[in-house]
This record gives sequence, C-alpha cells and structure tokens, in this order.
Amino acid sequence: MRVYLDNAATTPIDPEVLKEVCQVMESCYGNPSSIHAFGREARTVVEKARRTIAKLLHASPSEIFFTSGGTEADNMAIRCAVADLGLTHAITSEIEHHAVLHTLKALEKAGTIKLSFVGLDARGNINLNHLEELLQQNERNLVSLMHANNEIATLTDIEKVGLLCEQYNAVFHTDTVQTMGHFPHDVTKLKAHFLVGAAHKLHGPKGVGFLYISHRIKIKPLIYGGSQERNMRGGTENVYGIAGLAKALQIAYDEMETHKNHVLGLKTYMMEQLQDLVPGIQFNGETDPEKSLYTVLNVSFPEMEMAEMLLFSLDIAGIAASGGSACSSGTDIGSHVLTGIGANPARPAIRFSFSKYNTREEVDYTVFKLKEICLNQVQA
Repeated sequence: MRVYLDNAATTPIDPEVLKEVCQVMESCYGNPSSIHAFGREARTVVEKARRTIAKLLHASPSEIFFTSGGTEADNMAIRCAVADLGLTHAITSEIEHHAVLHTLKALEKAGTIKLSFVGLDARGNINLNHLEELLQQNERNLVSLMHANNEIATLTDIEKVGLLCEQYNAVFHTDTVQTMGHFPHDVTKLKAHFLVGAAHKLHGPKGVGFLYISHRIKIKPLIYGGSQERNMRGGTENVYGIAGLAKALQIAYDEMETHKNHVLGLKTYMMEQLQDLVPGIQFNGETDPEKSLYTVLNVSFPEMEMAEMLLFSLDIAGIAASGGSACSSGTDIGSHVLTGIGANPARPAIRFSFSKYNTREEVDYTVFKLKEICLNQVQA
C-alpha cells in the first residue's frame, strides 16, 4: 500500500481542477496583456478568477493580487509594508514559516527594522497580553502572525489579533496558507491588511497563489517589469494556474463542511489508535478541534536509538510524512517550530497531514507500521 500523509507540504490536484487547467492550457494561450481577441480571452479568465476569490473572501476584486505562491506573497506583504508604510518595528513569533521569519530577520540585519518575538506557551499559543505590551512599547508596528502553524497545527485567534492591531494602529499580516480553503475567511471581520493563499495547499496547481491587500493601505510592487496586476506585480500572469487556483478554492468552499468532518474524523481516529497501540506517544501543539488545524497532527515518539531512521522506515513502507516543514527538506537542521515551543529534542517527531482523499484503511496501515517500527527499535 502507498499512503500519502504529507498534505501540509502539498496536495494532489483535484480532477475537476486538472480539467479546468487543461482546458485553459489548450484553448486560451493568449497573453492577458495583449489587446487582440486572444489576449482579451486570457484576460477574461484571469479577472473571472479574481472575482471568484474576492467573493469567497468577502473582498473587492481590486484587493486580490496573483503571485507565484505563498512565499512570494509573504515577502511582498512584509517587505513592501515596511518600505512603503514607514514601519520601524515588527512583531512575530519564533514558530512562523521561514518565508516570514527569514524575511523579517533579513530586514532586521539590514538595520531596516527592530524585531520582537511574542511569547508562546508549550503548545505554540500566542500570549496576547505580551503582544499588547509590545504594541504599547513601540510605534509604527508590523504584526506578522500565522493563522495555523504548518508543523504543529496550533491556531491563532487572528480576529483578536486584528482587533489589537486596529487598536494600536498596527499593520497586520497573517500567513493563511495552511488555512485557506479549510476555514472560511471574511476580510470584513478579520481586520487584517494582508492574507495569503497558495493553490497547491488546497488541491490546486503548484506555482500560483495570491495576496489580499486591504484597500485601507497602499504599497508599491515587490517585482517590477510590467503593468500586470494593476501595476502591482510585473510578469506575464500564469493564466492556467490562476484558473486552477480559483477552481480549487471554489471547490474547497463548496465542500468545506464535508471535508472538515471527514479529515477531522481521520485525525481523531489516528490519535486514538496511536495512543492505544504505540506506548509513550505524545502530540506536539494543540489537538483540541477548536484550537487546532484539523488537517495536521504532529506526533512525538518515545526516545529511540535510531530516531533518524523513523521517517526513512515509513518511506520504505510506502508512507509519506514529514519530520518538519517540507519547505526545508534537504537540510539536517532540526525543526525551529519544535525548538520554539521547547519540545524535547530527544523525542523524534513526525507530522502527518490529511486530505479529503485519505481513508481509515490508510490510517490503520500507517499505525500498524508505526507500531512495528517502534517495536523493532525497542528490541534492537
């Protein structure tokens, strides 16, 4: 059996999305910036997708800008907000995605901003009182806090964060890559200035995403070179990718409740099975359904001599999972997220992440193999 439980890294493309992408690739090959009929057809596809996404987020189409993905969108939000809005201080957490952390640290190293880190508890929850203290102590603040952590699933109450930012006149960017399409987002309630989406996290194509920029602020482009995206992002638009993104997000919203119930059921079932069958199992981050992203489960295994072989053994068994963020694959650096919450470094951790295509049979097979691997480790 082959089992794919690494959906937080990327998801298999939905057949309906693939159909949409292929149709656009075959029949709509004009440049959206061209004024002839072929170009106008491509422009229609792009603007239809923009309207679809805006409607789902309760935004204006003029607030949606297409990018190459979540990393570019995060960089655009952070770098342009600091450069164009006179921001001198940024507040984030130690467990943000590297698209945020590395960008902010680069700005700090360049002397552009002062950087502060908000306090966290052992499950990765933001200390809102400390956040308010940091907002009170500094002026011209950028707050960048993700909605759900991509490794440990802990959710941040971004509505409360947005209200605090509004109270202290701070600019608020939230990385919503992991929750876009899994939770409803209403920008009329969030008080966020920037939201982020990436198609490949919600059964769409890779290489395309978007940035929501509130009409309340004005920034300049991160990428120059053309008048695309209303002069906000140079470069010919990825027309078929954009069409696939909009289709994927529409499907996600249409199926959200069904999808959530199915996936949460799998996550809960796996937790119960692991606790019953694998001694010493613990979980990193929040697991309460009200406080965590239902697609992600971070499992902390007992100490073992060959901990580095755990993921490899799963791969040999045909099971795909992650030891941390897939965006850092190929490095031997431990998870900065687990370090940030003070997790025991002697206990190996694996992130399992689910989608609508996973089944209970796959969970049963995975738990069986984990029990087998852990038993072999103990006997060795």
